[in-house]
Amino acid sequence: MIAILSNKAGEERIREIVHHIEKHGLQAHVSRGTDRTVVGIIGNAVPTLAEQLRQMKDVESVIKISKSYKLASREFHPEDTVIEIKGVRIGADELVIMGGPCAVESREQIMEIAKHVKAAGAQVLRGGAFKPRTGPYSFQGVGVEGLEWMAEAGEKYGLLTITEVMTPEYADVCAQYADILQVGTRNMQNFDLLRKLGTVNKAVLLKRGFSSTYDEWLNAAEYILAGGNPNVMLCERGIRTFESYTRNTLDLSAIPVMHQLSHLPVISDPSHGTGRRELVDTMSKASVAAGADGLIVEMHTDPDNSMTGDGVQSLFPDQFERLLQDLEKLAPLVGKKFDASKQPVLAD
Repeated sequence: MIAILSNKAGEERIREIVHHIEKHGLQAHVSRGTDRTVVGIIGNAVPTLAEQLRQMKDVESVIKISKSYKLASREFHPEDTVIEIKGVRIGADELVIMGGPCAVESREQIMEIAKHVKAAGAQVLRGGAFKPRTGPYSFQGVGVEGLEWMAEAGEKYGLLTITEVMTPEYADVCAQYADILQVGTRNMQNFDLLRKLGTVNKAVLLKRGFSSTYDEWLNAAEYILAGGNPNVMLCERGIRTFESYTRNTLDLSAIPVMHQLSHLPVISDPSHGTGRRELVDTMSKASVAAGADGLIVEMHTDPDNSMTGDGVQSLFPDQFERLLQDLEKLAPLVGKKFDASKQPVLAD
């Protein structure tokens, strides 16, 4: 349940209410908004606690929440969460673009792609060093060395980096090199991994499972939040349906629905959401129009020879650049800012 406090409640009064809640063996999470303060209560509350709180000074109302996810819910945290990493604000009024290859293949490859990502105006370099593949004989990534190359490229070109983490054992080493840790669709309900990421001091991008409901997705986020890591963003990457023309079906309605149900930033992945290069541009723009806080887009200098086989959904650098130029015009129409012209063409 949540306790909604009067805007007259000062810090000392809030601490007194929190102390009253905690002495019952419960957790209290304070969310301060512009118009009100909400205290979320986690745990099995005694039946009389709600009435006790209602009688307390500066408590305007007490509301029981039936959702299984609490910390991820909009009721617990009415204000949008903004994740700030090295000056980049995700979930605010800035549109954040993450671009790069599906997998890091070599140092030369990731350095060249990072140059194009930066020149186009994107803020984040993506690339997988460990790749979960459907077939056991497919390219599985280059491992820790790939993380080192990613970190080097990010530092050289002033980009944040995001990479996928597959197991709890690799969470710490990935966090050592990357700014954002990605949980892929196959691991959305890897609860051991989610619990581990709750203890890691890095932002997490949680991709929706390809057959997962909204509730399952938000409950997966709850595992990370409950572990103590508040920096979680949700990523819609397409779901499996009966349609076979596209790789997946990008659920655009998930973007406004997640903003309604949750305070967490929402990112869209039109590359995996369609699996077709010619659709990425359109679905990127549609995602931004639907309210996405950012995009994660595959881009490769030689996609037709990509080692992962995902080249069919990867943009060429010139296509990526044109997309970001179009997004610069679109972003203000939905209350976002994005400047694709701010970066000069970079030379080695």
